[in-house]
Amino acid sequence: MFHLVILYGSLRLGATKAEGIEETERTAGVLVPNRPRNVPASPVRSFNPTGTADTLHYTCFPPSRKTCSRNNAVSWEYESKPETGGEEAAVTDLSQARQALKQHFGYEAFRPGQEGVVEAILGRRDALAVMPTGAGKSVCYQVPGVVMDGLALVVSPLVSLMGDQVRALLDAGIRGAYLNSTLTPGQQSTVLRRALDGAYQIMYVAPERLADPRFLEFAQRAAIPLVAVDEAHCVSQWGQDFRPSYLTIGDFIAQLPNRPVVAAFTATATARVRADIVRLLDLRDPYEVVTGFDRPNLYFGVERLDPKRKIARIAGYALEHAGDSGIVYCSTRKDTDKVHAALLEAGVRAARYHAGMSAADRAESQRAFIADDAPVMVATNAFGMGIDKSNVSFVIHYNMPKNLESYYQEAGRAGRDGSPAECILLYSPQDVRTNRYLIENSDPNPDLDFETQEKLIQREYDRLRKMTYYCTTADCLRAFILKYFGEPAEEYCGNCSSCAGGSILVEATVEAQQVLSCVARTGQRLGISMICDILRGSENERVLQMNLQTQSTYGLMREKPIFEIKRIIDALLMQELLIQTDGQYPVLKLTQNARPVLLGEKSFEMRIPVPQEKAKKPDKAAGDADPELFARLKKLRAALAAKASVPAYVVFTDTTLRDMCAKMPTDEQELLQVSGVGERKAHRYGKAFLEEINRKAEEE
Repeated sequence: MFHLVILYGSLRLGATKAEGIEETERTAGVLVPNRPRNVPASPVRSFNPTGTADTLHYTCFPPSRKTCSRNNAVSWEYESKPETGGEEAAVTDLSQARQALKQHFGYEAFRPGQEGVVEAILGRRDALAVMPTGAGKSVCYQVPGVVMDGLALVVSPLVSLMGDQVRALLDAGIRGAYLNSTLTPGQQSTVLRRALDGAYQIMYVAPERLADPRFLEFAQRAAIPLVAVDEAHCVSQWGQDFRPSYLTIGDFIAQLPNRPVVAAFTATATARVRADIVRLLDLRDPYEVVTGFDRPNLYFGVERLDPKRKIARIAGYALEHAGDSGIVYCSTRKDTDKVHAALLEAGVRAARYHAGMSAADRAESQRAFIADDAPVMVATNAFGMGIDKSNVSFVIHYNMPKNLESYYQEAGRAGRDGSPAECILLYSPQDVRTNRYLIENSDPNPDLDFETQEKLIQREYDRLRKMTYYCTTADCLRAFILKYFGEPAEEYCGNCSSCAGGSILVEATVEAQQVLSCVARTGQRLGISMICDILRGSENERVLQMNLQTQSTYGLMREKPIFEIKRIIDALLMQELLIQTDGQYPVLKLTQNARPVLLGEKSFEMRIPVPQEKAKKPDKAAGDADPELFARLKKLRAALAAKASVPAYVVFTDTTLRDMCAKMPTDEQELLQVSGVGERKAHRYGKAFLEEINRKAEEE
C-alpha cells in the first residue's frame, strides 16, 4: 500500500461523477462549468477512480470539519482491489461506456476497433490504435474520459482547433477544457484551478505544455487516470510530422505519482513508426489495433495536367460543386495565394491559409471555412492535422505531396461523416522537381545529429519516389495506398480513376530493353528527360553538345510520344528494374533485376490505361435522403450553429441529417433513434428539427 501525507495546503484530485456540476458559464473566454458541490462531511471517505483496479481512501483534518472530500484531504492512499471480481467490474465499465456512447454521442454501438480500445483503457491497459481519418479515434478516449473518475488529459498538437473540440464536448454534455498558448496567464490559472476542483472530465493540452514546471506541479496534484496522445506518429522521427516536443511526453508521465493509462492514436503509421510509438511513450503491454486504412467512401483520382490548366480545372470543379465544402492543397504559399485569387475571381467563396499570414487572418479563414461562410479552403499543409469538419466532400491537391503518408492524411479530411467524397490529385512532372527542391532546401532539425539527418533526407527521397509511382501507375490507386501501408488489397476497387477508366496488362519486353540499353550505353549518368530525348531522336542543343546522337539507341523509339516512353520508364522504376538517384538532379541506374530482361531471359509486362470519355464518380445522392428536406435541415442547422457560435457539424453531421430524412422522426423518442443524436443534442436542438420535418410531411 502506498501512503502519502500532505502537511500543508490542500490536495485536489478532481471530482467524482456523483458530486454533480451546475450550469456552465463563460469565464475569461473559456467555456467552463461552475465548481462542484462539496460532498457531505465525513472524516474518512473512499472512491474508486476506474471501477476496475484501486480504491483511494482519503482523510480530512480536523475530523470535525464540515465538509470532507478528496479535494481538501490531507492524506490519501490507494488500496489494490482483489483480483476477484475484476471481470465483473470490466463488464460493468463496458456497459457504462456503451451508455455514455448513446447518451453523449447518439450511437447505439461502437464502430469496428473502438470497443476493444475502450475496454482496454477501462481495464487500465495501455493502448495503441491506428485508425483511418473519420474512423472515430476521439470516441476511444472521450468515452473512457466520461466513465473514469478524474481528469483525462488529451495531448494534441492542434492548438488552433482545441476550442472547437471543447465546444463539441460541451455540446455533447461532456465537461471539457483546453490549456494552450492562446489563453492569457489569468485564463490559464482559472482553468488549472477549476480542473483541480473537479470541473472537467477531459482537458486538451499541447505537448509543449508538458515541459512547463507549473503544469507538472498541477498534474502531480490532480487525479489523472488517462493520458491520450493524439497524432501519436509525431513522436517518431520516421513519421511525416515528427515533433521534438512529443519526446517530452514519456518523461512527463514518468514524473506523475500514479502512472495513468497511456493510449496513443494515429491515422497513418507504418510498422516502424508504430514500434517507435510503443518505445518512446513507454507503452506497457499495449492493446494494439490497426483497423485498416481503407476508406471505401472516398473516390481517388489522379489527373495528369499541364500546370497552366490546373487552376481552370479547380475553378470549374468548385463551381460545378457549388455549396459543397472542400479543401485545395498547394505546396507553396505562392501557389496558395494564386489559386485563392483565381477562385475568388471565378466567383467561388474561398478562404486561404498558410504560415505567411498573420495569426488573426488564419483564425478568420479557419472560422469562415468551419462555418461554411467560405466552403472552399485553399491551403498549404500548415492547415494540417485534425481538421475536424465532417462535411468536407472533396479534397483537391494542386501539387503532388512529398509522400503518401501526407497525401493520405490530407485526402482523408474528406468524407469524415461517411458520405461519398472525392480526392483528386492534379499531377505534373514539375511537381517532382518542386518537391526535390523542397527536400534539398529544408531546414535541418537541430535536435538530430548529422548522420540521422542524412538518413531522414534519404528516406524523404524514397517516399517521394513512391508518391511519384502513385501518380503514374495504371494500377488500382486504392490498392496502391493500402499495400504501401502494409495492408493486403484487391487489385480492383471500382472507385478510383484507374479502375473506373480501366487498364490492361500488356507485354512490353522490347520497349523495356530499349530503355534499359539506352541507360546502360550512356553510362548510367543521365536523367529521365535526356533518356527520352535520345530514344526519340531529339536534335536539341544538349543532345548534340554531348554527341549523344551517335549512340546506338538514338531514335529507337522515334514513333512513340514522349508520355508513352515516360510511362515505360515509370513502370521500370516501379518494378525496380531501374532506380533514380537522390538529389536535385537525379539520374537513372540499372538494378540487378534489369539483367534478365536485357538478356531476353525474362519478359516484361506493364499496365496501361484504357482511354475513357470520363471516369466514374461517386454518387453523391447515395442513401435515402430527400434532397429538398436535406437542404432545409442543412439551412436550419446553419442558423442554429450561428446562434450557438459553433461550427455546423457540431450541431449535427451531414450523415445524421440524412438519417433524419430517411427515418422522419415525429417525436423526441424517435429522434433519439437517429444515428448521431444524443440526449443533450436532442433536448437542445430536437424541437426545431422535428418541427421542420413535420412541416415537410404536412406539405406532401
